[in-house]
Amino acid sequence: MKIHLIAVGTKMPAWVQTGFTEYQKRLPEHLALVLHELPLEKRSAGSSVDKIKDKEGQLILKTLPKRCHVIALDEHGREFTSVQLAGKLEELQTLGMDAAVIIGGPDGLSPAVLQRADEAWALSRLTLPHPLVRIIIAETLYRAFSITQALPYHRA
Repeated sequence: MKIHLIAVGTKMPAWVQTGFTEYQKRLPEHLALVLHELPLEKRSAGSSVDKIKDKEGQLILKTLPKRCHVIALDEHGREFTSVQLAGKLEELQTLGMDAAVIIGGPDGLSPAVLQRADEAWALSRLTLPHPLVRIIIAETLYRAFSITQALPYHRA
């Protein structure tokens, strides 16, 4: 199974790339984390937030693999403990398809993307900077994997 991380935003600082890659490479080949970076829609003083989200949403939907379980990161989504997420990861692996985790742009996800999602997850009740979310997702997925394999990474 591959986990596709679809993220709106490019040109991340080196620390983001380093942090993401550190956890990405720790995951085994059968649970590969693949990053798809999508460009931000241009914003200006007269830009409509709804139109921006719609354009970014269209690009996200085009990027989704044909057959995958779609997870939208959204402030109204379900929160998990690390152990609960490990169980969710095992459940996803039994579906027989890839998964896609979507990080929207600064204005969030379009209604079309939220409607397409099979489920929504919230990482925190805090607002987190999108570059940092990439690292958090990679680390969290690695932690969930380590729990399922009884590796010593997670100490609970």
